[in-house]
Amino acid sequence: MRALYDVPAPAKLNLFLHVTGRRSDGYHLLQSVFMLIDWCDTLHLERRGDAALSREDLTAPLPADDLCLRAARALQAATGCTQGAHIRIAKRIPAQAGLGGGSSDGASTLLALNRLWGLKLTRAQLHAIARPLGADLPFFIGGRNAWVEGAGEVLTPLPDGVLVPGQRFIVVKPASGLDTGEIFRHPALGRDTQAATIAGFAEMQTREPFLFGRNDLQPVAQALCPEVTAALNWLRDRGYTGRMTGSGSAVFAPVKHTPDRAGAPEGWTVKVCENLGLHPLAEWARDE
Repeated sequence: MRALYDVPAPAKLNLFLHVTGRRSDGYHLLQSVFMLIDWCDTLHLERRGDAALSREDLTAPLPADDLCLRAARALQAATGCTQGAHIRIAKRIPAQAGLGGGSSDGASTLLALNRLWGLKLTRAQLHAIARPLGADLPFFIGGRNAWVEGAGEVLTPLPDGVLVPGQRFIVVKPASGLDTGEIFRHPALGRDTQAATIAGFAEMQTREPFLFGRNDLQPVAQALCPEVTAALNWLRDRGYTGRMTGSGSAVFAPVKHTPDRAGAPEGWTVKVCENLGLHPLAEWARDE
């Protein structure tokens, strides 16, 4: 068994995000499509000789108790594993962007430690450990682009051929970030979008790819963070129809050719990405 792994943790885009209601416990009911892209953090995980867990930030500083450490502790607790790990993180996906970077880091940690520690948990078992840590973690463990419902915990892999990998997107992250909780608590947030279907989404991709639905969080996000509007306008001025991903503040648009990234304001990140058909670690967990 190798004692060291270097693994990617890819970001995701929400191709649309509808809020269809609210449960009695306060959680919102959502519909979305999560799509993996090749904008990745890199995790370096090394097995320790004791049960301790430690982390080293190679680029941007992270919170003291980030999702990687929490995921590793949860895996130890669920399995009784007495092995430890040192995790070094090269952070490239910006925070508070709606790109799922923190959740992806936590999911890649679970997938890598499951193999590094020789635990042999199935994907369903990893899902059960991941779910209390955050709504997006099970998606990244699932390994495939997915139709997402419920409070984010109900995942249905998209039919083959619905999202062809290798298509290009420009992603713009302004300097400001957004707090997810503040958006969902906002009184102006609409919560009554009519439910859609996978079949309707799939049919739309054959006619107008990536234009299905909308992001119901976007109007509130634009009110809270004017830079979201500025980023959308920046895309519009270059001929692209942009949309916010997740709870923002990043926006994106499909592109056919390499776009001109010049002229972005200071502090913005502009990146051209391709979508992925599978998570790079999709084969690192058994389905049964």
